[in-house]
Amino acid sequence: MAEKSFKYVILGGGVSAGYAAREFAKQGVKPGELAIISKEAVAPYERPALSKAYLFPEGAARLPGFHVCVGSGGERLLPEWYTEKGIELILKTEIVKANLASKSLTSAGGDSFKYKTLIIATGSTVLKLTDFKVEGADAKNILYLREIDDADQLVEAIKAKKNGKAVVVGGGYIGLELSAVLKINNFDVKMVYPEPWCMPRLFTADIAAYYEGYYEKKGVGIIKGTVASGFTKNDNGEVKEVKLKDGRVLEADIVVVGVGARPLTNLFKGQVEEDKGGIKTDAFFKTSVPDVYAVGDVATFPMKLYGDIRRVEHVDHSRKSAEQAVKAIFASEQGKEIGEYDYLPFFYSRSFDLSWQFYGDNVGDAVIFGDHDPASAKAKFGSYWIKDGKVVGAFLEGGAPEENQAIAKVAKAQPAASSLDALAKEGLEFASKI
Repeated sequence: MAEKSFKYVILGGGVSAGYAAREFAKQGVKPGELAIISKEAVAPYERPALSKAYLFPEGAARLPGFHVCVGSGGERLLPEWYTEKGIELILKTEIVKANLASKSLTSAGGDSFKYKTLIIATGSTVLKLTDFKVEGADAKNILYLREIDDADQLVEAIKAKKNGKAVVVGGGYIGLELSAVLKINNFDVKMVYPEPWCMPRLFTADIAAYYEGYYEKKGVGIIKGTVASGFTKNDNGEVKEVKLKDGRVLEADIVVVGVGARPLTNLFKGQVEEDKGGIKTDAFFKTSVPDVYAVGDVATFPMKLYGDIRRVEHVDHSRKSAEQAVKAIFASEQGKEIGEYDYLPFFYSRSFDLSWQFYGDNVGDAVIFGDHDPASAKAKFGSYWIKDGKVVGAFLEGGAPEENQAIAKVAKAQPAASSLDALAKEGLEFASKI
């Protein structure tokens, strides 16, 4: 079997890999020094497009339109770009063994890849209902969304089951975004989740009430406080019904599941220090193993702003952590220093004609401001989170770019807050004064 050697290897072909490659090029990587090894068949792309524009009935996004780095307003890195820079894209290659001590990776096909410096950018994989032995979870048309192949399967199912019934299992990011896009495709949509409100990791009850009301107004049925306990199939092995734990049964032509993800760290178990479900790194994304870095979803890193360590699953951190790691690699080689990673958590979503952004930490007491009536023609509202007398987080639905920048500034500056009532009255004006 073949053996190849590179100075640098990025393992994983997602968002982090693309942004790392761009930073390598900026730092002056020489032709032949860098390889990206990915089990996907395409060059790195902006993953958020898959749950949004990729599934639109008209004007759908398609590659090469959303290769990195267009998601942050940068140049689109087409496959030819990597060739021009002398970066080797090794696609459709699954690594099944990693030996960090001997600095080697082995593929499913038996090929060996040696490196001097490794960046682990393996990302996450979706949790599947088959993992939990849910009855009938192996039925056809029970779908997940993580990679472009998953999105293509969804597109085909949407065409095959035109104007059919869809059940979305999960009330987080994927649940909300896919429920919206399935409704736009004229499906009868029901969203099922066990929590008392949608997006519970971020939303307060007040924020969630707006989105649930809006979705119901759009015709999405919402079923809370229960889970899918089983599925029945038709004669073709396709999903026919979703059985809920509370006894209800929902008809379904398509089921889309979004119940979370887990970081892909299995290859490195026992070889590298871990914490909070991820690979532990410092503020430069160095791991406990020399010349090995970890970025994006798999990295547990020091959150300077809050004085603790965290693992963050979001595209913004995937981009920025990748750039930080590459800068750190070159600084180390050149005997220079760079600043520590100083990350402000940032999350966003778009669905229907809604668009929200959140910055900071959602801890402490929360206050809502603005028009959050789901019946409003164009609601605009936000929320602040206050801990120890300081505003530590800010959320805004329907904000203009300068207003979103203002709430980001608030979350970073952590200004003192006089009272919840005062913040509720001031609303966006409070942010504009920081």
